[in-house]
Amino acid sequence: MARSRRATPRRYLMCPPAHFDVTYSINPWMDPTKPVDVPLAMAQWEQLREVYRSLGHTVEELEPLPGLPDMVFTANGATVADGRVFGARFAHPQREPEAEAHLEWFAEHGFAHLHVPVHINEGEGDFAVTASCLLAGRGFRTNPLSHGEAQEFLGRPVIGLELADPRFYHLDLALVVLDDDEDEIAYYPPAFSPGSREVLRRLFPDALVATEEDATSFGLNAVSDGLHVVLPQAAGGLYGPLRERGFEPVGVDVSELHRGGGSVKCCSLELRS
Repeated sequence: MARSRRATPRRYLMCPPAHFDVTYSINPWMDPTKPVDVPLAMAQWEQLREVYRSLGHTVEELEPLPGLPDMVFTANGATVADGRVFGARFAHPQREPEAEAHLEWFAEHGFAHLHVPVHINEGEGDFAVTASCLLAGRGFRTNPLSHGEAQEFLGRPVIGLELADPRFYHLDLALVVLDDDEDEIAYYPPAFSPGSREVLRRLFPDALVATEEDATSFGLNAVSDGLHVVLPQAAGGLYGPLRERGFEPVGVDVSELHRGGGSVKCCSLELRS
């Protein structure tokens, strides 16, 4: 019998894709030769925002800035836990100004504990908050030295995980926290090095294991409130396994934003108080 689940209200920071485009390539999903449909991207983003609101969540908005086409991916801009904001430092110069824009928003909205990082990290792209620890990706973007930096500022133990497949250049493409009270996750094992796969197996022996088809459909770039799991419609293979565990999958179409290498989670920075 499926386990009984409970949703808890969340607060997300999102940024409209008013300037979304693919004019450079910094991950395997980006192809500057293919035109982007900005009105479609905006409509899909608005649908995602309304899904969150319909589920009882709060959505704050970060103003998009010209010349920063990836600002829609707010999850890369910081990691927030216990009201403390561990800022981002981007690996590529094209995205570097996003870090300051995020920290300015936090300063203006009453977040008193802000940290400007020394080492490269791309926010919740590579940090996943669980009940007991921070899971921290490395290998393509985030500098491993940032793991200790995050642990010192956020006061949570950090478990480093080596990403091995460039298609999953961020942790949030290869792993999602389904229940942050019970330390329950879903992940795609081949995205990780053998040693990191063993770490995940030991820490999360009952984890939901995704197929390559669902992982490459951005199915793990999802958001969960403990009951509802908002994920791309295309990752249909995850719907049944999620329901078997008592979760309610909520499919959305953000396929136009996939052109930039991100999906549901990338557009949603959780503001944990």
